[in-house]
Amino acid sequence: MQEREKYYILHYNTSAPIQLVKKRGDSLKLQTDGTKPIYIQISEWLETEILMGHFKCDEKIYSQYKLAEMFNINPATAAKGLNLLADEGILYDKRGIGKFVSSDASKIIKDKRKNQLLTGLIQDVVSEANYLQITEEELIDMIKTVNRDTKEGKQ
Repeated sequence: MQEREKYYILHYNTSAPIQLVKKRGDSLKLQTDGTKPIYIQISEWLETEILMGHFKCDEKIYSQYKLAEMFNINPATAAKGLNLLADEGILYDKRGIGKFVSSDASKIIKDKRKNQLLTGLIQDVVSEANYLQITEEELIDMIKTVNRDTKEGKQ
C-alpha cells in the first residue's frame, strides 16, 4: 500500500502567515484554539503561497476539496477561504473548472497587507516605543538593525 503525503500547518502566532509543510506520517495541525477563524488562516496561507511564487498568474489554485483533504477541514470552510480571496479579486472563477490566480493578485495582496497588517503592527510598535520613551531616531535605528540582521540570516 502506497503511503500518502500528509500536510500540516506551522503557525506560531496569529499575526504570522501560515506555512504549509509536507511531511510523511504527520497529521494536520491548524491553529484552532486562536481567535483567527480557520477560513482566514487558509486564505492567508494561499496569499503567502501566491506571493512566494508557488502559484502564478492564471494558474489554477487548489479546490475546496483538495484544501479540505490537505487540512482535514470541512470543504465549506475551505470554500469560504477561497471565496474570500475571490471577493477581493485575488482569485477568479472559471465556471466548472475552478478558481485561478488573477493578474493583479500579488499587487492586491501586497497592498492589503501593507495597509492593514503592517500599519497595525507599526502603530503598536510606535505606541510601545512612546511608553518606553524611545526616540524616533532610536526606533528607526532598531528597525534598520533588525532589517539588516534578517537579510543576513541572523534572525
